[in-house]
Amino acid sequence: MKRILAAVTASLLLATVAHAQSAAEKSGINSVAGIAPKTQDFVQEAAASDMFEIESSKLAVERGDEATKAFAQQMIADHEKTTSELTKMVGDLKLNPPEKKMSSAQQGMLDDLKELKGEDFSEEYHDQQVTAHENAVDLFKRYGEEGETAELKAWAAKTLPALQHHYEMAQKLDAE
Repeated sequence: MKRILAAVTASLLLATVAHAQSAAEKSGINSVAGIAPKTQDFVQEAAASDMFEIESSKLAVERGDEATKAFAQQMIADHEKTTSELTKMVGDLKLNPPEKKMSSAQQGMLDDLKELKGEDFSEEYHDQQVTAHENAVDLFKRYGEEGETAELKAWAAKTLPALQHHYEMAQKLDAE
C-alpha cells in the first residue's frame, strides 16, 4: 500500500512540475526571468500570436485609415507565412499541433477592437500591435536562444528579425 501511495504521489508531483512550467510561461514569469518556454508552450504561443495578428489585422483592413490598412495587409501576409511554416515544422517534428485558439488576453483585445470604429479603432489597433509584437519578439528571442528543439530553435532565431521589424513598424505607426 505504501508503494502504491508513493507511486501516486510521485506521479502527482511530476504532473505538478510539468504544469508549473507551463503556468510559469503563461503567467509571464519565464519572460521576466528570460527563461525559454518548453517546446509545446512555444508552439502554442507562436500559433496564438499569429492568429491574433491575422484576425486583428483583417479588422484593420476593413476599418483603419490608409497607413493602418497597409500595415495590416503586411501583417496578414507575413503571419500567414509564419503560420504555414510553423504548421509544417510541427508536423515534420511530430509535435502536438497547437490549439486553434488565442489566449484569453488576445481574445479580449480582439473583442475590444470589434467594438471600435474610425480613429478610436486605429489608435487601439496601433497600441495592440505594439504590445503583441513586443510579446512575440520576447517569445521568439527566448526560444531562439535557449529552446529545446534544434529545428524550432533555428526557425525562431531566423524569424526574430522580421518580428523585430514589425515591432518597430508598429511603434512608428503608433507614434503618428
